[in-house]
Amino acid sequence: MGKKDPRIDTYIDKAQQFAKPILKFLRKVVHAGCPAVEETIKWRMPHFDYNGGILCGMAAFKEHCAFHFKNGELVFGTRAKEEEAMGQFGRITSIVDLPNEKTLIATCEGRRS
Repeated sequence: MGKKDPRIDTYIDKAQQFAKPILKFLRKVVHAGCPAVEETIKWRMPHFDYNGGILCGMAAFKEHCAFHFKNGELVFGTRAKEEEAMGQFGRITSIVDLPNEKTLIATCEGRRS
């Protein structure tokens, strides 16, 4: 069973209004794709660890969010979106900027193997 960190709740509560649903969605997806994931804060941003290493992380900024998988280039290849913002998904300003839930869950499942 995974472990939730109350500091992530605090991080989400302090985020800009547009970012809250994005962060909640990403958190839900990561836990669905990797039930044994453990939440933590690293570099003042929420991260999700699995089996002693970083699986992925997310962040909220003034006007966008970011989400990244550790070694994500192995899954996604080199992406131009990484030039827009941190992570493989570029500047995330809405949930529609992300792949659908099923795709993200499958990516989480695949990254933990």
